[in-house]
Amino acid sequence: MSTETGTNAAAEEAGAPAAATAGPGWGTLAIVMVGTFITILDYFITNVAIPSIQTDLDATPVQSQLVIIGYGVAFTAGMITGGRLGDLYGRRRLFALGLAGFTLTSGLCAVAQSPETLAIFRVLQGASAAAMVPQVLGILAVVYTGAARGRAFVVYGLVIGLAGVFGQVIGGALISADVAGLTWRTIFLINLPIGVVALLLTPRLVPESRNAEGGRLDLVGAVLATATMVAIVLSLVEGQERDWPLWTWLLLAAAVLLAAAFVAHQRSRQGRSPLLDLTLFRSRTFSVGLVGMMAYFLAMGSFFFMLALYLQEGRGLSPAEAGLVFLTLGAGYFGSSLLSTRLAARLGHRLYSAGQLTLAVGYVLTALTASEIGTGRPVLWIIIPLVVAGIGMGMTTGPLTGGVLAGADPEHAAAASGVANTVQEGAVAIGVAVVGTVFYPALGDSPAPGDYPHALGMGLIPLAAFCLASSLIIQFMRPRAKR
Repeated sequence: MSTETGTNAAAEEAGAPAAATAGPGWGTLAIVMVGTFITILDYFITNVAIPSIQTDLDATPVQSQLVIIGYGVAFTAGMITGGRLGDLYGRRRLFALGLAGFTLTSGLCAVAQSPETLAIFRVLQGASAAAMVPQVLGILAVVYTGAARGRAFVVYGLVIGLAGVFGQVIGGALISADVAGLTWRTIFLINLPIGVVALLLTPRLVPESRNAEGGRLDLVGAVLATATMVAIVLSLVEGQERDWPLWTWLLLAAAVLLAAAFVAHQRSRQGRSPLLDLTLFRSRTFSVGLVGMMAYFLAMGSFFFMLALYLQEGRGLSPAEAGLVFLTLGAGYFGSSLLSTRLAARLGHRLYSAGQLTLAVGYVLTALTASEIGTGRPVLWIIIPLVVAGIGMGMTTGPLTGGVLAGADPEHAAAASGVANTVQEGAVAIGVAVVGTVFYPALGDSPAPGDYPHALGMGLIPLAAFCLASSLIIQFMRPRAKR
């Protein structure tokens, strides 16, 4: 064995990246950000494609809904287990396996000939994403340290936001271009060359790391965690869409029981390779930060959903035109993300609250502007409020994620990131369900374009409240100073 190989092996056993001895480069960040971008992109891009999918596959509204929900439920439900697998068997290994699965299932989605098979492939695609995405934050937390880690997390937050924004832009452009008559299928085909190239470069650019303690996967815990998340997300999303039938309430009650069983099982497994090491939550920074992160993502993901409906249904814009409006939101997000490292150096934890307050102001301005312009004035009037909202998002997403994970032990980096990712994606789904209870009643049963400004304004009220709540919660992230 060469000296370099022996050193790498020792580093790997210690839970550090095998390549850390040579100093981490930015190639690692580039590869894992590609994986992050395409998985988040596919969460949003399908919304734009649903009308084309319904026409081409003769899908019912329920079947079309399953195409979106199937991915989101599998993605959210599997991330805690995916994170633990990375800690046990290697974060790079799980990232590569998830990337390979995501690329393969993207191809299967592109050739689906019925709405049923498309929904099944989307579930498999979401499960692959759940294996890959938790490794990203785990890899970043282990590979980079100090200021480099802060910059890496800023890039992560930037990629998440841009993927959400560009999901609308890219989806609209691809469908409008109708390359080779493929219409909606191109939104999945685009993942193939990207995934293959990233997969080939992963062994060269991403160092391996794992939990030095070893152990085996807690299968009972994995089943309970997955079942809990499926029950929560499915009951909330389907309840909102179906006007809350009895079974959705029963499923939500079952989620509470499953969650209690999961926590009890994890307590009994402490010291014996649990799925989730509960000592993670002893860190005030991590546990309180997660609550603040949940409130923030309740307010972020559902905004994209409402804005897309307002622009297309209320203002009559095409998917491509709506995507261009989303770019203004992305411009604010991009600019403030680039400055967030400098702002963090000056403001510290106050940056998180400042970002949330800025986002709340952006939401209020958006509501007021949408109401003022109605349907009779140019939609460009809404640009300035969207830029303000984007600035708030860029100030918060990456820095807050990095601050929360800084409170977790690097030995459990992927598991901690699995929890953080689950909170993020679960909050997005819950936020859409909560906002739907305000937004859709405000629209009425047979909405006209003129009803959408009022509905958007009503829907933004709880979102602004979530921002304010998160801003307050985040104040308690830091431990109290000892006297």
